[in-house]
Amino acid sequence: MRCIAPLLLTAGLLALSACGGNKNAEAPPPSEATQGAGPAANASGVVESEFGTPIKDRVATLGFLNKRNNITQIVQLKTGESRRIGNAIIKLATCERTAPWEDPPETGAFVQLFVEERATTRDKLAWHKVFSGWLFKNAPALNVVEHPVYDVWVKDCAMKFPGEEDSPAAAASTSSAAKPAGKPPVPAAEAPDAAPAEDSPPT
Repeated sequence: MRCIAPLLLTAGLLALSACGGNKNAEAPPPSEATQGAGPAANASGVVESEFGTPIKDRVATLGFLNKRNNITQIVQLKTGESRRIGNAIIKLATCERTAPWEDPPETGAFVQLFVEERATTRDKLAWHKVFSGWLFKNAPALNVVEHPVYDVWVKDCAMKFPGEEDSPAAAASTSSAAKPAGKPPVPAAEAPDAAPAEDSPPT
């Protein structure tokens, strides 16, 4: 059971070769590409694991770079959602991360990038799918967006696994409990009662 998430990521890697052949395929019009309705994860062949947040409720945080003006934007997308930025459309099929008990940790997202551009100077502007596949946070070299103007990468996948705390306070207490054992600091209000000051005269 512990190997489900890594297997999903591995399956995504194996599917990359199939996706690579369609990089220059014509994309749907923006009105259709930006709707983002329906379970897009099923269309990409991703099998939902029995652990963690359901695919439809996951949110990916992506980085988007326009190399012409060197402007980087942070984009958050739910499963099946798309975002148009200028003449580019980013679409998220799903995202996945390894469970806390699995090692090494990894975060991935199945992303599609559509760009409205001309194939040649004589052609009209048309939408083309320039990338479709898995991107990985800790191993970006496994698959990269090869485009002269735009780049996309994975920053995070918001999902939870059984046993993970929901509240920030509980998470903070968990992280503090994991710190090495030592003498806790004495609160300032209790300091005078705990011990006399070192420079105080003997009684």
